[in-house]
Amino acid sequence: MKKTVVAGALGECVHVAGVYRFLRLAEKAGWRAVFLGPAVSVEEVIRAAEAEGADLVGVSYRLTPETGERLLAEFAEQADGLRSKGVRFVFGGTPPVAEQAAKIGFFEKVFYGGEAEEEILTYLRGASPNSSSEKDYPQDTVARIVWKSPYPLLRHHFGLPTMEETLAGIRKIAQAKVLDVISLGIDQDAQENFFHPERQDPRRRGAGGVPVRSAADYRALYQASRCGNYPLMRTYSGTDDFIALAELYMATIHNAWCAIPLFWFNRMDGRGPWDLEGSIRQHQEVMRWYGERGIPVELNEPHHWGMRDASDVVFVVSAYLSAFNAKAFGVKDYIAQMMFNSPPGLSDAMDLAKMLAILKLIEPLQDEEFRIWRQTRTGLLSYPLDLDAAKAHLAATIYLQMAIRPHIVHVVGYNEAHHAATADEVIASCKMARQVIQTALNGQPNMSHDPQVRERVEELIHQAEITLEAIRKLAPDSVEEPLTDPQTLAMAVRLGILDAPQLKNNPYACGQSVTRIDGRGACVEVDPESGQPLDERQRLNRVFTKYRPKEVSP
Repeated sequence: MKKTVVAGALGECVHVAGVYRFLRLAEKAGWRAVFLGPAVSVEEVIRAAEAEGADLVGVSYRLTPETGERLLAEFAEQADGLRSKGVRFVFGGTPPVAEQAAKIGFFEKVFYGGEAEEEILTYLRGASPNSSSEKDYPQDTVARIVWKSPYPLLRHHFGLPTMEETLAGIRKIAQAKVLDVISLGIDQDAQENFFHPERQDPRRRGAGGVPVRSAADYRALYQASRCGNYPLMRTYSGTDDFIALAELYMATIHNAWCAIPLFWFNRMDGRGPWDLEGSIRQHQEVMRWYGERGIPVELNEPHHWGMRDASDVVFVVSAYLSAFNAKAFGVKDYIAQMMFNSPPGLSDAMDLAKMLAILKLIEPLQDEEFRIWRQTRTGLLSYPLDLDAAKAHLAATIYLQMAIRPHIVHVVGYNEAHHAATADEVIASCKMARQVIQTALNGQPNMSHDPQVRERVEELIHQAEITLEAIRKLAPDSVEEPLTDPQTLAMAVRLGILDAPQLKNNPYACGQSVTRIDGRGACVEVDPESGQPLDERQRLNRVFTKYRPKEVSP
């Protein structure tokens, strides 16, 4: 049976908006809610609590603190008999009255009015009222997504140049209870050379994140997060020694999920020792390793193309290849990362259309053995340098992201274009994101119904299918599945089926692509001489005039 909560505004107070909101949240959390209305006497509240068999009684008072203090003392005295029988009591009001309520010591929980909806829901779902423990917060990614719904998990990158700064920052972030996943930023040497101290360069220590150099360092960072709302922790999958790092992460920080690309973090982008084909094989093995252990996997793939000015079609194709490979290599819970604003300059309509096209392409892959969880984030290169303008950008882009109802929002701190985020900036950015999310969940218009958006979705799907078929036709008949074959995938990059303007002169890629933001705000491939847009058949015809194996054509 549902538990019952009874609530109303006490005494002469007629302000019930807060009470009403509290009861609506209680219903979301599975309670039976009884609204008593405004200006309810002490005796009426107690009678209603007894008649309804209340498990929880909420009262509010939003007038002067002095009268509130006297009224609440009277209420506590008369309601003490109910409390002795196990009925719980909460109070909500203005901060001055809430302070008086807290001093009385009668109420299990006092709300001051500034709490986010998700914080109130956490309490109503059974979290300890005034202190928290690890058991109050799910420590598994999927369980935490389900527990926090309809609010998405918030993830933020954090890692400062010293262990001391990072440890203190993690504690502060966890205690603020605004972040669900600390995405540990580690320096480049830790990503590539953790098991090879002889390859490490002391001059690069702390470059790009916290300089972890031992398993004890990782354990200390995780231990620092064991307070507040006990956030999950995860980190990069590295660029070498992938399985050894995976084992280390699971043993030390209980890696919430794996994040790894398909085509990147190798010699092609200068971030690892592997060649393109070899790194694809390694990344596929990492997917298999995590999949066998039931740990979610994110392929942080498509935005690497977008940040290099690849066309929207290539972005969408790479997103499909990511999900397809994850499923093929045994991943059970796939986190589809979608970085908006990549490249910068896209219109909101075309940006949203691109993400909707991805979802429409990958959703048929779902079945009982393969679940897709949507993760969104703001474009890494899209923030303005001016911090006030950047705060507005953070809010605007997260509001757009909410159109696809993400399960995880990767908050990119408003300071990103200027410097690495401090703990205070992480907390501030998450508070901004949380407010935007709450606003969107309270009734955002359905932007996916925009005719221009819907038209672009269908256009992108059609173009992406042409490109995927071209990749399939690269493989010889002996290859069972071209879209997971490392040799075929590497060839698709080398020939330019998958290409981006910023890959020019790259020894592992074609680098002949030329793209522009068109009048709609979409990123499209163009003829390098005329500047006219090229659809995928036109573009791939040019690619295949240089290379035509048997029966290969766009």
